[in-house]
Amino acid sequence: MNIQYFNDNKSTNINRYKDVVYITFPKLEQYGKHMIHGFSTRLGGVSEGYLGSMNLSFTRGDDREKVLENHRRFARALGYDEKKLVFSDQVHLSHFYKVTKEDCGKGIMKESDIKEIDGLVTNEPGIPIITFYADCVPLFFYDSAKKVIAMAHSGWRGTVERIGAKMIAFMGKEYGSKPEDIICAIGPSICQNCYEVSEDVALHFLEVFGDSYGDMLLYRKENGKYQLNLHKACEVTLLHAGIRQENLDVTDICTCCNPDILFSHRASNGKRGNLAAVMMLRED
Repeated sequence: MNIQYFNDNKSTNINRYKDVVYITFPKLEQYGKHMIHGFSTRLGGVSEGYLGSMNLSFTRGDDREKVLENHRRFARALGYDEKKLVFSDQVHLSHFYKVTKEDCGKGIMKESDIKEIDGLVTNEPGIPIITFYADCVPLFFYDSAKKVIAMAHSGWRGTVERIGAKMIAFMGKEYGSKPEDIICAIGPSICQNCYEVSEDVALHFLEVFGDSYGDMLLYRKENGKYQLNLHKACEVTLLHAGIRQENLDVTDICTCCNPDILFSHRASNGKRGNLAAVMMLRED
């Protein structure tokens, strides 16, 4: 498997279970006795064509039975019951939802009433939560003191709205979480060299993050457009929100640079399936 790395962080682990290949993060893996987590790749499923092979979304035109089989395979790899999955409904807003056992199966076994949600959070064991990606940034959170897990989907709109900081504040309000106790990971997404944005988007980031971070997040091209570093913007947001550097893994894998391994909306011009991030608190 030829996953190209873009720095020397090596803050991701590549795992294989039978034919299923998935990604985990070392700092979260330290708490494997208490929770599971993983980020899928395209490898190990049964979907075909541009959806091949591990498409985990029911909204991309795939055969439902094939998507269900993909979920079964990914669930066996990570160690959860796919029938209990709780799906997000991502619309690029900074809205969060507290998941309980009453939500189990929403999105996979029954219709979901969880609408306009880009972040899921729970402190109840045995409930796998899932969010979906194809260039946007997956954010993972684990409060090691209060035993709370959360995930947030951070596209450019969520990133400029500092969705990561808002999730940390939400965890604090709802569960008493403290930033210094939260372990975070920033998962695979589109890299700066691949992510061209218009001037109005760039100016929005400069307005929110300030000129002091301008050179770090953006560079202007001759065509008047900009290349945006979503990874770095999410990292800055989490650190400013109180996450300790030693508790943060930042990915060095780009979805767009690796279209044979990871689904990428930009690399495929929209003809693609969806990757997924999953977390679950283990039951005692």
